Amino acid sequence: MKTDIITRADIEKLVNAFYDKVKEDKTIGHFFAHVDWEKHLPIMYDFWENTLFYTGTYSGNPMKLHQKLHHFKSLAEKDFDTWISLFLATLAEMFEGDKTELAKQRAISIATVMKLKILYPQNFTVPEH
Repeated sequence: MKTDIITRADIEKLVNAFYDKVKEDKTIGHFFAHVDWEKHLPIMYDFWENTLFYTGTYSGNPMKLHQKLHHFKSLAEKDFDTWISLFLATLAEMFEGDKTELAKQRAISIATVMKLKILYPQNFTVPEH
């Protein structure tokens, strides 16, 4: 029987399992080939802990980081779609419950907003008066 995401340890298990899939994925794995995992994983633990439990443990700007990545290594719609597919599959394999549903909703929202703002920035500019 699956349980819900209730502790930071659950988040760490989720994030680790997700990135194990990402590293092996033929579509997006190359984006992570040179990641310093000892540095990156704790940041992701903090991000998801804050996203689900409002802990204040994360203070970065993921949009800015992904825009910078896109500048150096172009992201495509399929990259965002693969990311969300892998994340949702990992969630479904490991957990179920209210926080799991919140994680799904937040992941979809985050991926969608990033995809739109990074790939179609012209749709998000403020017109000059």
